[in-house]
Amino acid sequence: MSDEQREKSEAEAKWSAVRFAWELGYTIAIPLVVLAIGGALLDRWLGTKPWFLLGGVLLSMGISTVGMYLKAIKVISQNRGNPKDNSKTNQEDKKEK
Repeated sequence: MSDEQREKSEAEAKWSAVRFAWELGYTIAIPLVVLAIGGALLDRWLGTKPWFLLGGVLLSMGISTVGMYLKAIKVISQNRGNPKDNSKTNQEDKKEK
């Protein structure tokens, strides 16, 4: 593997990690904001403070947990073919030197 290919592969891996973190952030933030605001509005309308707000937050935690689990499983299944140990690559580098 040439240096250029290795650098490109490392850059792709870094951007993949950034993209994954960004997706996880949205997976947590969107349900939390939507359900918390919805719960607060229902509480105000029905006069049940803070029960719908708490219910919305708890529901968003469940939705976020399932969403993160599914995204993690997707990433793990995509990376199954890529060994985490670069021992072959490192040995090839030593031979080239």
